[in-house]
This record gives sequence, C-alpha cells and structure tokens, in this order.
Amino acid sequence: MGYFSIQFLSIIQLVTLKIPLMITEVLTANQLAKAAPVFGQLSFNDHEQIVFCHDKGTGLKAIIGVHNTILGPALGGTRMYNYASEGEALNDVLRLSRGMTYKAAITGLRLGGGKAVIIGDPQTEKTPELMRRFGAFIDTLGGTYYTAEDVGMETSDMDTVREVTPYVTGVSESKGGAGNPSPITAYGVYMGMKAAAKCTYGSPNLEGKKILVEGVGHVGEELVHLVVQEGAEVVISDVNEQRLEAVKQKYNVLVHREGDFYATPADIYAPCALGATVNDHTIDQLQVKIIAGAANNQLADEQVHGVKLQQKEIIYAPDFLINAGGLINVYAEIAGYGRSEVMSKTENIYETTMDILYKAEATGMTPHAAALSIAEERIANHQKK
Repeated sequence: MGYFSIQFLSIIQLVTLKIPLMITEVLTANQLAKAAPVFGQLSFNDHEQIVFCHDKGTGLKAIIGVHNTILGPALGGTRMYNYASEGEALNDVLRLSRGMTYKAAITGLRLGGGKAVIIGDPQTEKTPELMRRFGAFIDTLGGTYYTAEDVGMETSDMDTVREVTPYVTGVSESKGGAGNPSPITAYGVYMGMKAAAKCTYGSPNLEGKKILVEGVGHVGEELVHLVVQEGAEVVISDVNEQRLEAVKQKYNVLVHREGDFYATPADIYAPCALGATVNDHTIDQLQVKIIAGAANNQLADEQVHGVKLQQKEIIYAPDFLINAGGLINVYAEIAGYGRSEVMSKTENIYETTMDILYKAEATGMTPHAAALSIAEERIANHQKK
C-alpha cells in the first residue's frame, strides 16, 4: 500500500506521520475536507510529502511540497511571500509543486516536482540566519528536494542556503552555480510567445504587436527587454510603483494607470506576477488573442478557464511549459551541462509549444489539457520501466 507522509519539523524533533492512501477511497471530497483540512485540499492530489518547518529563534515558518519524484529528485524554487493565512500558503505550495512536476516532464528533464514557501515579508523578515535554518530543514530531506530562487528570493539567498546544504541550485556563477535563472525563464516565455504568435498570426514576429505585461520583477523586466528589442509596443502594470517607473524609463514603455488593465485592447497578455490572474472576471474583460506569460498557475481553474479561453478564441500558451527556462537553467547544476545546452533546451520551448498548440487544434483539447496529457504520459511511461 502507498503512503502519503506529512512532516512537522523542529530543530529538536522530527516526527513523521504516515496515513494510508485508503482514506481517499472511503471518504468523499467534502468529507475529506472536513476530516482533514490538509488532505482535503483539492490541490493536494497525488502529493508524496508535505513538510512543515518552524523555528522560533529565527521566526521561520515554511512549507515544502514534494509532489512527485518518479522522474528524479523534486526541484523547485522557494517563494517568500506575506501570505494572508497559513492555509493560503499551503494552497500555493501545493499548486506550485504540482506544476513543477509537469514542467519537468514536458521539458524532458529527469526531475520531479517540488516547491517551498516561506511565510513572511522578504523585505523586512528575511535574514541570513532564517535562510540558513531553512537550508537545514531542506538538508534533512536528504536530496528528495532541491530548492532554487523564486519570488522574494535572490541568488545571494541561495548562496546562503548552500552554506548548510548541497541540495540547492541557482547559486552564484562565482561559486560554480548557474546564477540567476530569471533571464533564461524570460527567454523561454519569449520563445513560447513567438510560437503562439506563429499559430495565431502566421508569423512569430512580434514587431508592432501590443503586449500587456503584468508584473515587472526580474523575469517580467527581462521579457519586456526582449519584446521591446523586437519592436513590440508594451504596456506594463505592477503593484510596485518604483519598479514601474524604473522599467518605464529604461525601456521607454507605457505604464497602465487608468481603468481595468485586463480590458486594455492588445494582441498579447503576459501575466508575470502571481498566479490565478486568468479567471472569471479577467476572461470577460480580456481583448487579446494570446496569453503567454511567466507566472505559475495562471488559470484559476485549469478546466473551467481553459475551456472559457478556447470558447473566446484566445490561444493560451501553457505556463508550465513556456516558463520552464529557469528550471532548465538550474537543472544544469545537477546534470552537469553548460550554457550552450541550457540555451538549446530553452529554445526548444518554441517547437514544443507549436506541437502542443497544433495537437490542441487537431483534437479539440485545450492547450493546457494537451500539454498536461503529454507530461502525464511521460511520467507514466517512465514508471512502467
């Protein structure tokens, strides 16, 4: 019989509770949610392990999600965010870690899917001591999970984690690592965007296309750089006014100030902030032909909103495919390949996106469902070996 395990870790004590999978066979989803709030999460589906980490001395509160390790060790970044509740943080790590499984599979990497979140404000609560303590928790998993940089994190934070565990990627190039994954992530999104443009307009050329970029952090800014170089007209939006002004001045782009950003007429919408921005409200507002961005879990509901986009004839480039460049970049540290292979694998996102969009058109599937089916098939085939 298989087992889920849920771990509550402290510096002094490690307790592992194992619960048989049989529980999901005898309870309905609603009953399960009431009986066990963690296992009742819909996004808990098929997770192997959830680890809750707490350290009173540093104030660390973190959750590590290991979704699947069939193809290899779970790899996924750590996100530090000031979540409204621990439940919100749990839901985020579950959705993100599941997405990493499919991201690795669709890209052909020998990796599983995992993710971690640290609850707190990265601007005021992140310290070297907190990062080292978090690294110590990662180390207890013995290589089941490798971490990397995500929202609220910097390459220097990964360098700090590396001081206490080898199970971290994306450390500084000066320390033998792959460095900041953001430029490669953006390049992969750019490749996916061009593929979607080819399917929609008959050409991958983005010159003259109006692109809405939501979120101009490390990845969003680099994406702005790439599309502006090609001659696209860019409108940006972000909750951080300083970032907006800096990117506006640097790339001579427009800043959205008035009205609903999602209702702005354009060719492409590129969500590059947090997930679930493609939802009932925004789909009704959107006046674009393509959605292609860097954010994870862009569809608030994978099935419902994938179909709604299809009905509205908006092409969706699956996020877990086109934002895989960062994963490819940090995987290089584990696999031992160089920059040229990183770029080659990232450029291949163009062809994979084309294949998926053609499959979706030919079968009537949504692009998200088409990509998911390919990823799941690869995992199933490996499991049979």
